[in-house]
Amino acid sequence: MKAIVNVYLKEGVLDPQGKAAHHALGSLGFDNVADVRIGKQIILKLEAKDIDAAKAEVKEMTETLLANTVIEDYTIEISE
Repeated sequence: MKAIVNVYLKEGVLDPQGKAAHHALGSLGFDNVADVRIGKQIILKLEAKDIDAAKAEVKEMTETLLANTVIEDYTIEISE
Protein backbone atom coordinates (compact mmCIF):
# COMPACT_ATOMS: atom_id res chain seq x y z
CA MET A 1 0.00 0.00 0.00
CA LYS A 2 0.96 3.60 -0.48
CA ALA A 3 0.22 6.41 1.97
CA ILE A 4 0.51 10.08 1.18
CA VAL A 5 0.62 12.48 4.12
CA ASN A 6 0.21 16.19 3.37
CA VAL A 7 1.32 18.43 6.24
CA TYR A 8 0.62 22.16 6.26
CA LEU A 9 0.52 25.01 8.74
CA LYS A 10 -2.78 25.67 10.50
CA GLU A 11 -4.75 28.75 9.53
CA GLY A 12 -3.53 31.71 11.55
CA VAL A 13 0.06 30.42 11.81
CA LEU A 14 2.52 32.71 10.03
CA ASP A 15 3.91 31.12 6.84
CA PRO A 16 7.01 33.12 5.80
CA GLN A 17 7.80 30.75 2.90
CA GLY A 18 4.27 31.15 1.58
CA LYS A 19 4.47 34.93 1.87
CA ALA A 20 7.82 34.98 0.02
CA ALA A 21 6.44 32.76 -2.76
CA HIS A 22 3.31 34.92 -3.00
CA HIS A 23 5.44 38.06 -3.34
CA ALA A 24 7.71 36.41 -5.93
CA LEU A 25 4.74 35.23 -8.00
CA GLY A 26 3.35 38.78 -8.00
CA SER A 27 6.73 40.10 -9.12
CA LEU A 28 6.67 37.63 -12.01
CA GLY A 29 3.29 38.91 -13.17
CA PHE A 30 1.05 36.24 -11.61
CA ASP A 31 -1.37 38.74 -10.11
CA ASN A 32 -4.36 36.41 -9.71
CA VAL A 33 -2.84 34.50 -6.75
CA ALA A 34 -4.70 35.50 -3.57
CA ASP A 35 -2.52 33.58 -1.09
CA VAL A 36 0.19 30.91 -0.94
CA ARG A 37 0.72 28.33 1.80
CA ILE A 38 3.76 26.04 1.72
CA GLY A 39 3.61 22.52 3.16
CA LYS A 40 5.30 19.17 2.80
CA GLN A 41 4.31 15.79 1.39
CA ILE A 42 5.50 12.48 2.81
CA ILE A 43 5.05 9.29 0.76
CA LEU A 44 5.19 5.96 2.58
CA LYS A 45 5.14 2.42 1.17
CA LEU A 46 3.43 0.13 3.65
CA GLU A 47 2.72 -3.52 4.23
CA ALA A 48 -0.62 -3.61 6.03
CA LYS A 49 -3.57 -6.02 6.29
CA ASP A 50 -6.13 -3.52 5.06
CA ILE A 51 -6.72 0.16 4.42
CA ASP A 52 -8.18 0.82 7.88
CA ALA A 53 -5.13 -0.68 9.60
CA ALA A 54 -2.80 1.28 7.32
CA LYS A 55 -4.63 4.55 7.98
CA ALA A 56 -4.53 4.01 11.75
CA GLU A 57 -0.80 3.27 11.65
CA VAL A 58 -0.02 6.28 9.43
CA LYS A 59 -2.12 8.51 11.71
CA GLU A 60 -0.04 7.37 14.69
CA MET A 61 3.21 7.95 12.75
CA THR A 62 2.07 11.40 11.71
CA GLU A 63 1.01 12.51 15.17
CA THR A 64 4.14 11.03 16.76
CA LEU A 65 6.81 12.24 14.32
CA LEU A 66 5.79 13.59 10.92
CA ALA A 67 3.70 16.60 11.97
CA ASN A 68 3.80 19.09 14.81
CA THR A 69 0.09 18.99 15.60
CA VAL A 70 0.30 22.15 17.70
CA ILE A 71 0.91 24.29 14.59
CA GLU A 72 0.29 21.90 11.68
CA ASP A 73 -2.71 20.09 10.19
CA TYR A 74 -2.45 17.06 7.94
CA THR A 75 -4.37 14.84 5.55
CA ILE A 76 -3.79 11.15 4.85
CA GLU A 77 -4.53 9.33 1.58
CA ILE A 78 -4.17 5.55 1.35
CA SER A 79 -4.14 3.59 -1.90
CA GLU A 80 -3.35 -0.01 -2.77
